[in-house]
Amino acid sequence: MIEAATFLIFPLCLSIAALSDLFTMTIPNRVSLILIASFLVIALLSGVPLQLIGMHFAGAAIVFAVCFALFAVNVMGGGDAKLLTAAALWFGYDPSLLIFLIYVAYIGGLVTIAIVLLRSQRQTINTMGLRIPDSLLIAKKIPYGIAIGIAGFLAYPSSPLMEAALARLH
Repeated sequence: MIEAATFLIFPLCLSIAALSDLFTMTIPNRVSLILIASFLVIALLSGVPLQLIGMHFAGAAIVFAVCFALFAVNVMGGGDAKLLTAAALWFGYDPSLLIFLIYVAYIGGLVTIAIVLLRSQRQTINTMGLRIPDSLLIAKKIPYGIAIGIAGFLAYPSSPLMEAALARLH
């Protein structure tokens, strides 16, 4: 049961956040709250030592500090900062967190380039009658939740919780 929750909750929350950001340019706060609460429940029920849970929170705190600074200078949205922090909690202060953040940076750059290109072709897109969410074509923000979601999917197999859940199945 814990393994199933470990396999499903994180990817499902990231999917909801990415799709919400794509279509509405917002990431619901409840997604980040669910990630934090479910991490705690899964970690405790899996027998993760409190000291290691503390290290997960340390990794998330470092990510939060950087995200807060980026939010303060209007480089990152609040929803993106909260989602990235909550997702970082699942990786902990571990090399997998660095892998996750590198994926976020690279994929975020690709998403940004793609959206800037889409916006530069807005007239052509409208003329062709293609259905692309207005949020992507009109808004000035970049839906970074998409990059966080994709990066999370790519990096999650190397996270400590996922590796432990897989080991318990064997």
